[in-house]
Amino acid sequence: MFRLSALLLSIALLSGCNLSGNGGTSKNGDGTGTTTATCSSPATGAGASLNGFVPFPASNAWNQDISASAVDPNSATIINGIGSTAAVHADFGSGLFSGSKIGIPYVVVDGTQPLVPVTINAYLNESDSGPMPIPANAPIEGDPAPGTGDRHVLVFNKGNCFLYEMFGANPPGTNTNWTADSAAVWDMMATSQRVYTFTSADAAGLPIFPGLVRFDEVAAGKISHALRFTLSQTRAAFVAPASHWASFSSDPALAPMGMRMRLKASVDVSGYSPANQVILKALKQYGMILADNGSAMYISGAPDDRWDNNDLHQLGNLKASDFDIIQMGTMITSSNIPSGAAPSIGSFTATPASTNSTGTVTLNWTATNASYFVISPGVGAVRGNSVTVKPGVTTSYTLYATNQYGRAIATVSVVVQ
Repeated sequence: MFRLSALLLSIALLSGCNLSGNGGTSKNGDGTGTTTATCSSPATGAGASLNGFVPFPASNAWNQDISASAVDPNSATIINGIGSTAAVHADFGSGLFSGSKIGIPYVVVDGTQPLVPVTINAYLNESDSGPMPIPANAPIEGDPAPGTGDRHVLVFNKGNCFLYEMFGANPPGTNTNWTADSAAVWDMMATSQRVYTFTSADAAGLPIFPGLVRFDEVAAGKISHALRFTLSQTRAAFVAPASHWASFSSDPALAPMGMRMRLKASVDVSGYSPANQVILKALKQYGMILADNGSAMYISGAPDDRWDNNDLHQLGNLKASDFDIIQMGTMITSSNIPSGAAPSIGSFTATPASTNSTGTVTLNWTATNASYFVISPGVGAVRGNSVTVKPGVTTSYTLYATNQYGRAIATVSVVVQ
């Protein structure tokens, strides 16, 4: 992955609320109606089945049916820029390649997973603060072989329906925290985005987890979301739902981050295996969203020893010319970054303001225009406007309120006598 900081580009969770298992909407296998799958439905563990749960609400861009959407006027030009003969490649599979598992792994945890601090290195100002429910043995992209790749860590907490993603992650060593180059929190019950020009664990400022091809959904016969993919060259621009780019080029023949491609309806998929047909039908109905720089036309998925690598290789019969680019919205560059009402914190208080070493304290806040909140230390991502903490020692708590236009910060101290 190649990234640019937002500063350069300007020039050029443990939840305090009770979810009762509620979450996003999941579709039936035929794409109609809804099931009872909620945030509590997934199993737990590395590569666990989501059991029909689809991250984010149905209105979220990842879950929108774009089979009838208009083709972008610049589609042919950008396809030629990609290379019309560039072959599709499943960037996931079974076993190992060069000593590493093939794909981007994830782990599902429940509400009992302890919160741990995360030390952010490269993109501190664009990241969400910890703590986060990252298991000590969370799978890291590129493992078990050490390497210098993207080293993504994706953790979905079904207990509070938040997703936590890290880029450039390294596990805790002796007396150290998890470290990462960037970290982002995503509310699976809401449709929100990063601050404009902020990166995430992905170069486009998008979540990774909802765009992965997973074995459990292919085995169930239906993918109900868009897929994540990469291109080798991109433009210094983005379109919704992205919030960030990772390029210096203004070439209009190059693709902006967030661009969506759709497999043409005329492409005959009947000769592919049933498993591949599930993927190809998703590419016709939901398409794929450009999320990062990498190899051209590589589709992201999660590693699983049940994948048939030889079968997945058959997807390479498809070329970029078999796709259309659907009509894009406003092209965002450094000259027209959207502006609007950033969050404002009216108050952030602690009641009581002092306690003993075993006492509890309620943190309360009022805020406007915030999409989500994070409180550090010890709390993490939260909904609502209050949470109970047990500080143990004198502690200064920081509230971060964020939306697509910015972030507000407030601090309150609790004295432990």
